Amino acid sequence: MPRAHRNVLLAWLAVAAFSPPAVLGHEVPSDVTVQIIVKPAGGRLQVLVRAPLEAMQDIEFPTFGPGYLDFARADQALTNAALLWLANDIEVYESGRRLPRLTLVAARASIPSDRSFADYATALAHVQGSPLPPDTQLVWQQVLLDVLFEVPIQSESSLFAIHPRLSRLGLRVVNAVRFVAPDGVVRAFQIDGDQGLVQLDPRWHQSMLRFLEEGFKHILSGADHLLFLLCLVVPFRRELAALVWIVTAFTVGHSVTLIASAYGVAPSALWFPSLIETLIAASIFYMAVENVVAANVRTRWAIALGFGLIHGFGFSFALRNTLQFAGDHVLTSLLSFNVGIELGQLLVLLVLVPILNVAFRHVVAERIGVIVLSVIVAHTAWHWMADRFAALREFNLV
Repeated sequence: MPRAHRNVLLAWLAVAAFSPPAVLGHEVPSDVTVQIIVKPAGGRLQVLVRAPLEAMQDIEFPTFGPGYLDFARADQALTNAALLWLANDIEVYESGRRLPRLTLVAARASIPSDRSFADYATALAHVQGSPLPPDTQLVWQQVLLDVLFEVPIQSESSLFAIHPRLSRLGLRVVNAVRFVAPDGVVRAFQIDGDQGLVQLDPRWHQSMLRFLEEGFKHILSGADHLLFLLCLVVPFRRELAALVWIVTAFTVGHSVTLIASAYGVAPSALWFPSLIETLIAASIFYMAVENVVAANVRTRWAIALGFGLIHGFGFSFALRNTLQFAGDHVLTSLLSFNVGIELGQLLVLLVLVPILNVAFRHVVAERIGVIVLSVIVAHTAWHWMADRFAALREFNLV
């Protein structure tokens, strides 16, 4: 390469290296809250949505000055944002049938302090009202996009459901959904991320099936509860009558505190969940140590009942953000969640007991096997207990 060309190339590379990069788009926000109000009105379903403009990528919003949104020329950009980022990702259902794509009725920009989405009537009047003055000076990243969608329905008394697939708006998206029933009753939901289809006014069988599945999944995904169950039954797996009493006692214990906690009969202090998590780890450690020292079948059921009361509070924490989907069927949902837990426990025992029987018959002597398993579980539970107690000490309990 000629010396002159080489110098030009080096100069160009130096300029490129020290020049600021071209802005290809704005960053994805970390936390985004989307407000959604759903109301059947005659032969159509109205869906009011408020979302931050900053969360909508790849839309060129007209600006002037130091990044102020040019309200006089923003109508088309707002329409594009509503169609691309909201209409495509909000699915609504009527009596199990997915409705057609939402039709855009109105879209307008709002200032951050606007409180019209406090209820349906003011939100509807606001979206259909006069737009902000063209000379409004507001940085476009602070602007809120308010939208009214509609879709035809067969009857306003139908069963409606929604699936807001808006997780691409931010790293963490919370959908604050309110359903305004024809009789004026308002149901509020806080949907973190994509939780699938949400029944806005569930019937008892819909709540039952949802919470049955929730309980089944929860017990299978809870390592601490599974380890406790292992320690609880492993020494007595061949004694069917004793096993039934032990598992029944544990079930009764966690059922009592689960239901009581759901109805508010439990401390509401911030330290309480941390205390319960610490006690759950301690219960696992105790059961493991007792298995090594001397497990007593005559007292095991009473211990299972006592520790079941503690684990019930732990189960209730999993329901705090889920019970909102129960509608008017709170007790049905609680009982279904509990049944789901029992089905999960039964499945674990049906798989675990035969595996242990084979292992203790062909791999290792039963007593040695129980000790080895218990020591491993105790080691794990000890570390959990230490970590959780350290977190508990961060609270001022005085």
